[in-house]
Amino acid sequence: MESFLDDTFDVKAKHAPDEALEKWRKLCGVVKNPKRRFRFTANISKRSEAAAMRRTNQEKLRIAVLVSKAAFQFISSELDSPHPQKNENDYTVPPEVKAAGFDICADELGSIVEGHDVKKLRFHGGVNGIAQKLCTSTNDGLPKDVDALNRRQELFGINKFAESESKSFWVFVWEALHDMTLMILAVCAFVSLIVGIATEGWPKGAHDGLGIVASIMLVVFVTATSDYRQSLQFKDLDKEKKKISIQVTRNGFRQKMSIYELLPGDIVHLAIGDQVPADGLFVSGFSVLIDESSLTGESEPVMVGVETPFLLSGTKVQDGSCKMLITTVGMRTQWGKLMATLSEGGDDETPLQVKLNGVATIIGKIGLFFAVITFAVLVQGLVVRKWKDGSHVDWSAEEAMEMLEYFAIAVTIVVVAVPEGLPLAVTLSLAFAMKKMMNDKALVRHLAACETMGSATTICSDKTGTLTTNHMTVVKSCICMSVREVGNPSKFANMKSELHDSALKLLLQSIFNNTGGEVVMSKEGKREILGTPTEAAILEFGLSLGGDFQAEREAVKLVKLEPFNSTKKRMGAVVELPVEGGRLRAHSKGASEIVLASCEKVINSKGEVVALDDSSLKFLQATIDQFASEALRTLCLAYKEVQGGFSPNDLIPESGYTCIGIVGIKDPVRPGVKESVAVCHAAGIAVRMVTGDNINTAKAIARECGILTSDGVAIEGPVFREKSQAELLELIPKIQVMARSSPLDKHTLVKHLRTTFDDVVAVTGDGTNDAPALHEADIGLAMGIAGTEVAKESADVIILDDNFSTIVTVAKWGRSVYINIQKFVQFQLTVNVVALVVNFSSACMTGSAPLTAVQLLWVNMIMDTLGALALATEPPNNALMKRPPVGRKLQASGKSMFELEGSDSDLVLNTIIFNSFVFCQVFNEISSREMESINVFKGMLNNYVFVMVLVATVAFQIIIIEFLGTFANTTHLTSHQWGACVLIGFIGMPIAAILKLVPV
Repeated sequence: MESFLDDTFDVKAKHAPDEALEKWRKLCGVVKNPKRRFRFTANISKRSEAAAMRRTNQEKLRIAVLVSKAAFQFISSELDSPHPQKNENDYTVPPEVKAAGFDICADELGSIVEGHDVKKLRFHGGVNGIAQKLCTSTNDGLPKDVDALNRRQELFGINKFAESESKSFWVFVWEALHDMTLMILAVCAFVSLIVGIATEGWPKGAHDGLGIVASIMLVVFVTATSDYRQSLQFKDLDKEKKKISIQVTRNGFRQKMSIYELLPGDIVHLAIGDQVPADGLFVSGFSVLIDESSLTGESEPVMVGVETPFLLSGTKVQDGSCKMLITTVGMRTQWGKLMATLSEGGDDETPLQVKLNGVATIIGKIGLFFAVITFAVLVQGLVVRKWKDGSHVDWSAEEAMEMLEYFAIAVTIVVVAVPEGLPLAVTLSLAFAMKKMMNDKALVRHLAACETMGSATTICSDKTGTLTTNHMTVVKSCICMSVREVGNPSKFANMKSELHDSALKLLLQSIFNNTGGEVVMSKEGKREILGTPTEAAILEFGLSLGGDFQAEREAVKLVKLEPFNSTKKRMGAVVELPVEGGRLRAHSKGASEIVLASCEKVINSKGEVVALDDSSLKFLQATIDQFASEALRTLCLAYKEVQGGFSPNDLIPESGYTCIGIVGIKDPVRPGVKESVAVCHAAGIAVRMVTGDNINTAKAIARECGILTSDGVAIEGPVFREKSQAELLELIPKIQVMARSSPLDKHTLVKHLRTTFDDVVAVTGDGTNDAPALHEADIGLAMGIAGTEVAKESADVIILDDNFSTIVTVAKWGRSVYINIQKFVQFQLTVNVVALVVNFSSACMTGSAPLTAVQLLWVNMIMDTLGALALATEPPNNALMKRPPVGRKLQASGKSMFELEGSDSDLVLNTIIFNSFVFCQVFNEISSREMESINVFKGMLNNYVFVMVLVATVAFQIIIIEFLGTFANTTHLTSHQWGACVLIGFIGMPIAAILKLVPV
């Protein structure tokens, strides 16, 4: 059964090909209600439509880009002209748009951006001209006037996509009525009513028919209620999945807003990892690379800037940062139309759903066979009885009713025998778990992740924000070769007074210009720091030293900004100084040892720039190590005077810098993390820290969390990637901490754990570059607070509070899903078999079925819908985390029990299972010699046939195992394994003896 299911009903938990999904659907021949069975499976035809739409978009955009380039070249000679020629681009503003106070309509805006139409953009006065016609400001955004915002929404639409309407309760009732067996029983009930009333009168003749009708209606309404509740749960979860916020400037203030509240004219701020929320135009920014693959399928990123300012909804910011003007929203964008199609495609079915569909199909065929046999036996009994009576030619209404009752019983056997509830119980359990996990701060994006997380054997966790609080403050610094503790106003005042003016000026210039954060005023007039926790800590440090963010930004001209890159582990900026000739200066900030390695000079305690000699270098390296050993994150700040000119297209220099100083940032370990790591270890889940931080910082935090043990290995990414394949095989199982890792290092580690060591791996990630590792992992866990939209889209689960303890909760719920499904399968199959055997055996032996159609329908409802509700919704308990994980295969515990390793471990384990099963039968034969007596060996030797059969069975079993492995798919077993098989088989004898003590 298992091998058949693996071959036929096996799909991957992630990225299953459409061919595999189509294959199992075709094999599900015996389905009572396709509408219900396949409700929570992917709509492959809709996915094909979406793929075709992507291909069309790709071709349209390719042509648009080519036309755009040609048009740009064609009109470049006119760019200096103050009066652009009015030609075929002449445009008349529709009256209703003019009446509302705007000078451009939604269709014109859509054609400009979607068509990459440079000529139209030029005709309307460029980006600033479009902004004026939309009555907005590229600096302050839309005004606060509510009436004006409402008029804007009426004319240009809202940023929402068309969704399929929610099904009402009565739709689920209608779908429940589509059960083929229930329809047949309804026909039987109708005939029974007509014949019964005609022969026995009302109400006596209507009892059987009305009983079946009432049972059918009860089954239908209970089923519909359960399905309707499930659909509401999924609807709520879908709403949570779509909650995306973005930074917007409105009425002169920066604020976070839902993307669904955006309107044409809004000014949106985009950074690495953000999803472009609507169609629009580039206003200002640096080094913007856009990944359009989600919309067009094209993998090559597109550079966006002043010359090509077009930004399309649904695309991702791969690099850089910018400000954009929203022009087109919602269903007017290609992304809106694509999303409407994709939303109908649905989620992939999970491996458990598919396998239990396979089980239901196999058992359904068996049930159908027994139903036909039962009907044949019952009819044969009736025909034989009439033949004996000589009345086989004459048939009365009572006998016709009896025949109808037999048919109803046969149909009802199919109702009971086909376990439709098995795959649906998986959906019910997953929906219940997903809803509860949402309350526990974990948003499940893909159903299969609930199942897979229960099998997790390894968690590769980030440090910052997951194991730590992500509330960062600068507590130590080494500026101008002088180490100081900071953290309160008096210490900042002392530091400011001790620093040389020129050094302080350089420090503040570096802090406030080489940053991805901002200091703004909130609506309430309070100062607010925007940006990552690291950026916020550095900016707060600068403000505490008396710096003024706006003044520093206005004092220089920002020529280029390269955001922090997790591969380079640094960020950089080039500024033009307000001096004669516009001298240029580059600033660099990032991982201390990396930035320090690019330095040739240092500012000393007198504020003088001196050569970075060996003693100074050793002092700074020792300072970094000291900060790191105290579990502080360290960053180095440096600058360089740029000679020979610089353009925004040039790369920022990576060497020849002067070190300004080093800061140590405190990020405390989250409360409860140590206990959660201990729970993971008790549950057989290995926890590994993968971080971009300094190795000493990582080791200090890992020891505090209980991750790094005495026999564990801490390694740096550059060292890891230099290891040979043979060295990795020995090293990877011991790795507990990987520091200074790149996204590629994380991806390599995950891939090896999954493929080489057969681990089920959960991986956390928050950055754009973490997407490949999240995609590769069995379970990708994105951070809800610190995570980018790119990371969230690549993930299976979003950890809403960025807390490691929540990951442990997800693992607990995953195990609960497995256990609940096991309970339900055991319960349902037991009822299935008993109902089947009772009616079949009784029909064969007595010629009548003891369980009527009404009784069987009631049993089916208890077993199917109510059973699933009762057993599949059991919440998890702490005991679940005191057992080893299931792993990729159910026999994983058998491998550990018998200490099986190597490529043939599966074959050895299957041989042990087969051998144990045979010895169970051997000892069962012995136990069955006596029905009541406990001493089953008495007189056994007197029955030489019995002894010969036993001896022959054991002898042939030895031959099959030891000598016929090629034919029987077995392998040689050790004496220890043979003994274990015999012992397992023998266990049945004392159990049988105990059962015999129960009086019958």
